[in-house]
Amino acid sequence: MENKGISHEEVLQSLKKFKKLDMTHKSGRILGSMCTCPHPVGVEAYKMFLESNLGDPGLFKGTQMMEDEVIAMLGELLGKRDVLGHIITGGTEANIMAMRAARNLAQQKKHIEKPEVIVPTSAHFSFKKAADMLCLKLREAELDGNYRMKMGSVEELITENTVAVVGVAGTTELGKIDPIEELSELCLEKDIYLHVDAAFGGFSIPFLKEAGYDFPEFDFRLDGVSSITIDPHKMGLAPIPTGGILFREKKYLEAMSVETPYLTEDRQSTIVGTRTGASTAATWALMKYMGRKGYTHVARRCMEVTGILAQGIRESDFKLVTEPQLNVVAFKSDKMSSEDISAKLKDKGWAVSISSHPRAVRIIVMPHVKEEHVKSFLKDLKELK
Repeated sequence: MENKGISHEEVLQSLKKFKKLDMTHKSGRILGSMCTCPHPVGVEAYKMFLESNLGDPGLFKGTQMMEDEVIAMLGELLGKRDVLGHIITGGTEANIMAMRAARNLAQQKKHIEKPEVIVPTSAHFSFKKAADMLCLKLREAELDGNYRMKMGSVEELITENTVAVVGVAGTTELGKIDPIEELSELCLEKDIYLHVDAAFGGFSIPFLKEAGYDFPEFDFRLDGVSSITIDPHKMGLAPIPTGGILFREKKYLEAMSVETPYLTEDRQSTIVGTRTGASTAATWALMKYMGRKGYTHVARRCMEVTGILAQGIRESDFKLVTEPQLNVVAFKSDKMSSEDISAKLKDKGWAVSISSHPRAVRIIVMPHVKEEHVKSFLKDLKELK
């Protein structure tokens, strides 16, 4: 840091140079990310509440009211309006909070020296972070032929040390939905905490159902579901970072709360202390502005473009790994490795990612990906040698 500051104009010019090095979602060439262009309404709301801190809610009563409304709206979307929770940074923080609640609640019931959590092999890497931070043993259940959590494997992994089972509604790698209904029945029978990671699917599955798509139940409509992760900064079009965690009952938040003697609330359950209210404002504004019809249109359009991409893959020398269930397409080649395909596409200006279960090129058709982008991508893909 220099002793004397530089001018406002110099700062802006420097920022523009950094910005030019970034890819943009608007270009349509970011194909491997589950984030997208934030909606202008959300951006405007975000800017209005930059100084609000929900870590000290008594000072920001209007923002706290919005968070309560947002949680109720998200709960209603996911089958139960009277839920509790918070708007936080994203899926990772939400998943860590859920695992912390499950561990602490289990410890209150009985002393468990080595708590264990069962997740599918396809689970997001945030559960590895949670296991490391919370001293949990992570046990991975096998996947079936459709890359969904295998129930038989889950049953085999359950022990007296199991404090939680995790199912995913919209897996990060392939967009698959685990058998949450069966997991709910099993967890109710065994009295085990069930967390659903719907960071990706939470803002699309309910709306696709309204559009006529056939999806299984995955949310609080199932009595065994204890908590759900949902990310407004994915299909919800909110600015980054905006995540959400919802709990069925207050006891889950209470199980991990700590005293906060010098703040305007007595206890706090979130992992972070200082917590921006801007994300809450953006989510509130967008849910009010978009409504069910708006989000249904976005989700349906993404699936339509996904269909165009999948058909283009079928008509090429590449092959789909599995039929898309949500707006995620994975493919591979008998002639090239997925790493080689990714590198060649990068040379053409496309940013794709690679899944690990199985190894394949992975594309997420987010709202910023339009039909013309997909057709341009397919043209470049078919030219790869």
